[in-house]
Amino acid sequence: MLREVTATHYVEPLRSGGSVPGVFEADDLGTYVVKFTGSAQGHKALVAEVIVGELARALGLRFPELVLVHFDPRIASDEPHQEVRELHGASAGLNLGMDYLPGARDFTPEAAEVFPVDPLEAGRVVWLDALTANVDRTVHSSNLMIWPTLGIAPPRLWLIDHGAALVFHHRWEGTDPTKAYDFRHHALGHYGPDVRAADAELAPKVTPELLRRIVAEVPDAWLTDFGTPAEMREAYVDYLHARVRASADWLPTDFPTREELAAEQALRAARTEQGRPKWLKRVPDLHGEPAAEQDWSVHLG
Repeated sequence: MLREVTATHYVEPLRSGGSVPGVFEADDLGTYVVKFTGSAQGHKALVAEVIVGELARALGLRFPELVLVHFDPRIASDEPHQEVRELHGASAGLNLGMDYLPGARDFTPEAAEVFPVDPLEAGRVVWLDALTANVDRTVHSSNLMIWPTLGIAPPRLWLIDHGAALVFHHRWEGTDPTKAYDFRHHALGHYGPDVRAADAELAPKVTPELLRRIVAEVPDAWLTDFGTPAEMREAYVDYLHARVRASADWLPTDFPTREELAAEQALRAARTEQGRPKWLKRVPDLHGEPAAEQDWSVHLG
């Protein structure tokens, strides 16, 4: 079972994501990124975090330890922002914490240009994401970290943030465990992921027994869709195991090269520029693309 700790000191909120998690110190002297039950994403995001994170660890992928965090909003009463205080107030009780990786840096497109990732490691990550329908690990939002960044230990790739995975549990009726998703723009796609080797290695490990052990980590209070918590746990086991058995139907293999990705991005930028009205072409682009050409003749007569 996941360890339980009690939050003792509020460090800071993290505003990079929509759920606004917070960094807290706990009574075990650890520091954790805490995701709250009162966030807009609700309990299902926490269920996905537990199931996919623990599955990643069971399959040998690097993922920070998860803990259940008892949280009293009074320890964060000095938070100046009202919306964050309201989030804390709605999250008293049991929440989910992930071990904080001090000094870790985001796996950005710039980092991906130079950071080495073995094709088999890339294949394992892509395979896990395809199995769990994690559509939120793209070149623009990788949900990957590089750690450690100091000392003599070599930096490694770490998985984080699986709240958007398990998309099937947002609508259980009519979900198809054989469905394939578009992973062409996966954050590790340009490393030539060996997903076939990953499938041969990992699929036999994802047994009903392993899945039952993992879903047992989810607190009963977060399993409220239908039936009893036990029935919901079995629904997750049945779906994911059926998906493992159907891996030939959803295994992603078509990944563009770096050059193809760059060409696609350039084409999209050109189409966007072409579709702009003349007056907007004189407005600088603030989203990372080259600024539109300035036409000052309209001001000179």
